[in-house]
Amino acid sequence: MKLDFIDIDHLSIATTNMRGKGKDPDVSDLLPSIRARGVIVPLLVRSCPVPSNVEGCAEGHFEIVAGRRRFTAVNVVAREGGAVKPIPCAILDEGDDADALEASMLENLARVQPDEVSQWEAFVALVKTGRSVDEVADSFGFEPRTVKRILALGNLLPRIRTLYRGGQIDVNTVRHLTLASKSQQKAWLALFDDEAAYCPTGHQLKAWLFGGSAIAVTHALFDVADAKLAIVSDLFGEDSFFADSDAFWSSQMDAIEARKAEYLEAGWSDVEIMPRGEWFRSWDYVHAGKRKGGRVYVEVRDSGEVTFHEGYVTTKEAKRLSSGGGDDGCDGVHAKPVRPEVSGPLNAYIDLHRHAAVRADLVCHAGVALRAMLAHVIAGSALWWVDIEAQRAPKEDIAESVETCAAETAFDTKRRAVLAVLGFDDDAPTVTREGMHRPPFAPLFARLLELPDPVVMEVIAIVMGETLKAGSEAVEMIGVHLGTDMRRHWQADAAFFDQLRDREVLLAITGEVAGAEVAAANAGEKAKALKAIIADCLSGTNGTTKVEPWVPRWMAFPPTAYTARGGVGSVTAAARVRYALAAEVAADPAEDQETADSEAQRLAA
Repeated sequence: MKLDFIDIDHLSIATTNMRGKGKDPDVSDLLPSIRARGVIVPLLVRSCPVPSNVEGCAEGHFEIVAGRRRFTAVNVVAREGGAVKPIPCAILDEGDDADALEASMLENLARVQPDEVSQWEAFVALVKTGRSVDEVADSFGFEPRTVKRILALGNLLPRIRTLYRGGQIDVNTVRHLTLASKSQQKAWLALFDDEAAYCPTGHQLKAWLFGGSAIAVTHALFDVADAKLAIVSDLFGEDSFFADSDAFWSSQMDAIEARKAEYLEAGWSDVEIMPRGEWFRSWDYVHAGKRKGGRVYVEVRDSGEVTFHEGYVTTKEAKRLSSGGGDDGCDGVHAKPVRPEVSGPLNAYIDLHRHAAVRADLVCHAGVALRAMLAHVIAGSALWWVDIEAQRAPKEDIAESVETCAAETAFDTKRRAVLAVLGFDDDAPTVTREGMHRPPFAPLFARLLELPDPVVMEVIAIVMGETLKAGSEAVEMIGVHLGTDMRRHWQADAAFFDQLRDREVLLAITGEVAGAEVAAANAGEKAKALKAIIADCLSGTNGTTKVEPWVPRWMAFPPTAYTARGGVGSVTAAARVRYALAAEVAADPAEDQETADSEAQRLAA
C-alpha cells in the first residue's frame, strides 16, 4: 500500500464499496469540514482493472473502496464552484478484492451504521471470495450468529429486502418471511400491495405461513435427519419448523405407535392415544401403578408436542376398583380404606396457622411479596384471576394501525425480552397467561426469586401494560403522571383519517395545523378536501410547510374536546379522574355531594 494525491476526475466508486449502490449518501455533516480544509483522512483506493465495466474507470484511474462519503462531499464542493485539490488516497495492492471489500465495510461500520441489507450484500460478496462466516464475524467484531442472520436475508425476494431497507416492514416480519417459500413470499407481497386486503405481519405472519399450526422440530419424537422432511429455519437460525405438516404427523404417529408397543412390552396394561388436540385433564384421573391396572395416556397437542402420562385410571374406575367391584382380577387401586392421619378440622387448623405464620413473616420481606404478587398475576390461583387487555378493534384497519405503530412495537420488543428471561416460549403472545395456558406457580415464583430487583421491575412493567384496560381512568392517571407525549409514539395514518368524518372537528383541526385563515377560507369545503389539507400540512407536501409533530386534542395527556357536544371516551375518563381527585380533597361533604351531582349530570349529557 502507498499514499498519493489523485485528481477527482481520476476516481470512481468501486463495485466492492458497500455503499456503492443507490443514491448518494447524506454528507451534510462532512461538508463544512471539506469546504474549509478539504479531505484530511485518505480514501482507500485501488487501480482500476483493465478492462473495467465500471463507468469512468480506465487505465490510470482508481476505484474508491472506502471513502465514498468524502468523495461525494468533494463533488458537492466542486459543483458549488469551490476549489478542489487532489485527494489524498491510500492505494491497495492489486487483486485483493476481499481485503478491499473488508476495508470498505470496516470504514462504513466505524462511521455511519449501514442497514442490514447493505451488510448482507457485502457479506455475500465476502463469502463468494472464500471467507467463512467465522472469518467475517471476527473481522467486524460480530457474533457468528449475527452474520448468519444477515446472510439469511438472501432467502428473501429482492423487493422484500428493499421494503425492509426502506423501513416499510419491521424486523419481526422479515424474520418470519425468511420461513416462507418463494411462492409464499410472492403471495404475501400481493397482500401487501392490496390496500383492501389484510396483510399479516409480525407474529400473525407465522400462523398465516403454516396455516395456523407451526410445528417446531423440537417436538418430533422421531429422528429428524433420518426422516428427511423439509425443514425451514427463521432468520436467526434458532427456530426450525416442518414445512409439510402432513408428513410430520405421519412420522410422529408412527413414532407414537412405536412408543406404545414399548410400553405394552414393559408390562403396562394399556396405552391410550388421545385424539389430537384433546387435553389430559388430571382431575378426571387417579394415579395407579403398573401392578394396579394403571395405563399410559398419550396427549397429542396440535402444536406437535406429545406428553406421556404414565400410571393413571379414570376416577370412575378408581371408585369401582376401590369398592372391590373389579372383575378383571385386579386387586383394586386401594385394597381397603385407610384412615387419614388427621381429621378435616385438624387439617384446616394446620393450614390456617401456617398461613398466619407465613404472612406475618412476609410483611418484613417486601421483595418476596412483590415477586409472589407478580407470580400470582401471571399464573393465577384460586384467589387471583387477572384479565389481559385484548385490544379488540371494531375494524381491521384500526387493528393493523395499532399493531404496527411505534409504541406497540417498542412494547412488544421489551415483552420478548421478558418472555426469554422467564423461560417462556418467545412466540407466546403475552407474558400474563390465561385459562389452561397458565404456568404452575412454584417454578415461576422460584425463577422470580432468582432475578435481581431491576429485572423484576421490568417484568412488572410488562405485566401491568398487558393488564391495563384501554380507555380506563388508570390509563389517564398513569399517562398524566408519566407526562406521556403522544407525539413521540403516534402519527396520523390512513386508519385515523378514515374514521375522521365530523366537519366541525375537521375544521378545528385544520385551524390547528394550517392556521385560522386557511380554516376560514375552506369553511365550505367537504370533509375529503379538509382531510387533504390536514394531510399536506402534516407531511409538508403540495407547497405547505410541515408542522411540528401533532396529535389531536383527544389523544393528548390530559385530553380535551374540540366541541361542547362531548362523546369522547378519553375526555370522559379524564373528567372522572378529575372529579375523583377533587372529591378526595373536598372539605365540605355537602359541597362534595353537590359537585358529584353536577359532574354526573354533565357527564350524562
